[in-house]
Amino acid sequence: MELLNEESVIPYLVEHGVIHADEKVIIEILTGGVSNTVLSVTTDNRAMVLKQALPQLKVAELWEADPRRAIVEADALLLFHKLSPEQVPNLVFIDPIEFVLIMNRVEINSTVWKTDLLDGIIELNVAKELGHTLATWHLFGENNPKEISQFKEDTLFEQLRVDPFYRFVSKRNPLLESVIAGLILELETQHTTIVHGDFSPKNIMVSPVGQVYVLDFEVMHIGNPVFDLAFLVAHLLCKFFRAEDAKSAHQLSLLAKTFLDEYEDSHAISPSLALHTSLIALARVEGKSPVNYLNAAQQKKLQVYTKRVLSESLITDARELFDLGAR
Repeated sequence: MELLNEESVIPYLVEHGVIHADEKVIIEILTGGVSNTVLSVTTDNRAMVLKQALPQLKVAELWEADPRRAIVEADALLLFHKLSPEQVPNLVFIDPIEFVLIMNRVEINSTVWKTDLLDGIIELNVAKELGHTLATWHLFGENNPKEISQFKEDTLFEQLRVDPFYRFVSKRNPLLESVIAGLILELETQHTTIVHGDFSPKNIMVSPVGQVYVLDFEVMHIGNPVFDLAFLVAHLLCKFFRAEDAKSAHQLSLLAKTFLDEYEDSHAISPSLALHTSLIALARVEGKSPVNYLNAAQQKKLQVYTKRVLSESLITDARELFDLGAR
């Protein structure tokens, strides 16, 4: 497997017929998180994004992952673009040998929702649209099992989510092993619909006019819909603990409530959502991929709070996690 860079990508694109040799092309390095090389490819009439899956993620802890996830994402883009053409970019090219995929780029001036949230930009309409979209996808999967059958293999979900967010944290917290084992069992045995697997603010973009885009489908699988909900709400909970004042914290709690309310209008929510959310939030401090925006005091408060929620197992409505007194 040859990893592409700014120099080698143009000959690669020409060789595979994505661009012509005489075409003017501009290559830029984009932020790709920890799991991919991501390059912007711009010609006179096209704006695209190239992703190449890395065999080892760029984190402090050893974290290997099968680069076949690029193929999974390509299949997922085809499906989700059909379901939500305004929100999911179209697939342009897939190389199953070098694990490279190319998609159309979303509107250039769009911003990453994670950045907006950290900058204090809270738009309830974004959360509302995300809740509706996610419920639509989950319902489609439940009602059309034949159309999602290619996503049955879930080794990638184990490598990229269950191991680093559930098992890794369990090993560090013997007192929580039992409750975490129950949550893992729930994910491993209840396979009812298509699950995005990385429904996170870093994978959501918002255009200047409020168009919402959802990206990064490489952990797509048939599984338990509670995970998608928990993954997003856990990010909001981390930002809730980062909020500088009660007003900002209240806005984030409204954001989480709006998202869950809109989702629940179309699809039931598991009572275990609060526990999954708490565990994933805890993993954002103690797991293999910690967030970089919580200071030491905020991390400690989040750890104490989520461990208490997990050990007591009393909260059955995830909205209750956003109690201002928890901070």
